[in-house]
Amino acid sequence: MTPPRFLLDEHVPYVIQGKLLQLDAEIDILAVGQPLAPPKGTSDQDILTWIEKTGYILVTANRRTIPEHVRAHYAAGHHVPGVLLLKRGASPGQIIEQLYLLWVASDAEEYVDRLLYLPM
Repeated sequence: MTPPRFLLDEHVPYVIQGKLLQLDAEIDILAVGQPLAPPKGTSDQDILTWIEKTGYILVTANRRTIPEHVRAHYAAGHHVPGVLLLKRGASPGQIIEQLYLLWVASDAEEYVDRLLYLPM
């Protein structure tokens, strides 16, 4: 079983990354703008290409444009390791709990080509 790896986009508070790493330093989680991750200001399309190449699941609060970009990405014959859209009003605590549970109890393959909402 391969645990999921997460990329937090610019719309997700960085506190989520820090709290998850406090729970377990082994969690592979990056945030846009950090070394090894896409730089801030990267387009949605380029982020989808990046996650496809690297296997990171995108965690985003960008419910307005990401779903359409994912559809266009699929239509162009591409795939994604997964996209997790944060529901409006979800608290950082709920998001941290859900991402931690996904990391502990699931396999990265379960999210391939899926767009899901958190909290579930």
